[in-house]
Amino acid sequence: MTKYIEINSKTACNRINSNFLPFNWDLNIYRGCEHKCQYCFALYSHKYINSTEFFDEIYVKKNIVECFEKQISSRRWKQTTVNIGGVTDSYQPAEKEYKLMPEILKLCIKYKVPISLSTKSKLILRDFDLFAELATLVPVDIACTITTLNENVRKLIEPNGATSQERFNNLKEFSKTNVNTGIFIMPIIPELTDSYDNLNMLYKTAKENNVNYAVTTILNLRGETKISFLKFVKDKLPHLYNKITSHYKGNYVNSTYKKQLDKILYKISNKYPLMEKTKIYPDYKDIDTQLTLF
Repeated sequence: MTKYIEINSKTACNRINSNFLPFNWDLNIYRGCEHKCQYCFALYSHKYINSTEFFDEIYVKKNIVECFEKQISSRRWKQTTVNIGGVTDSYQPAEKEYKLMPEILKLCIKYKVPISLSTKSKLILRDFDLFAELATLVPVDIACTITTLNENVRKLIEPNGATSQERFNNLKEFSKTNVNTGIFIMPIIPELTDSYDNLNMLYKTAKENNVNYAVTTILNLRGETKISFLKFVKDKLPHLYNKITSHYKGNYVNSTYKKQLDKILYKISNKYPLMEKTKIYPDYKDIDTQLTLF
């Protein structure tokens, strides 16, 4: 049973020093995530609060709205993009109860703060009007992580997320506004979601739903994520265990596999060019260390 633990935060936005991310600030309302994605890169982050229950102990920053306004109203704040939920989904089930995102969005409107946000939840449509209003003032980027259109596979690896079609519905609705929409095909899991047919259908459906861009990355296996994911494969997909691990050299896929996947992605992205140039990041090695900031 999920346990919500209310805490206070000293600050809302944390600075990110990165050469490849299109933002320098990250805001996370929650610590821990109820979506229970088997490949979650942020599992290790709970060790900083002496908890091992990343999926079942959700820490709620009750004062996040006050902290956010204090930060963005400061004379020292330079108008720049804030990434919302880089570590944990801001629209996970806890948000139904705490309703913190509408207040965050109202402050973004008040102070004209550009934002980017990604989610696996259909709850985001609850705040559609706020996003639409903000997008008339400043750039707003909304992406949905969608790894497969096979619901049997999706339920297995992302048990508590919205269906893939519901996520595409999110993007279709936001495409009717000034919001810039994207699909995160990440991570691509060798032997499970990396087939030509699966990736082709994701791009095709993105095109049909007026999605602006796509970002892809291959599954990295590091630390707690590696331990947890490989246990999941052994327990639920034992026939794929040797095949999946054969593609890895240490924490990352080997160069042969990477080159083969790059060719597939290049072919498909040219077959279904989106409204903006497709962005392909097949080697997102440092995303877990860059975004684990609270």
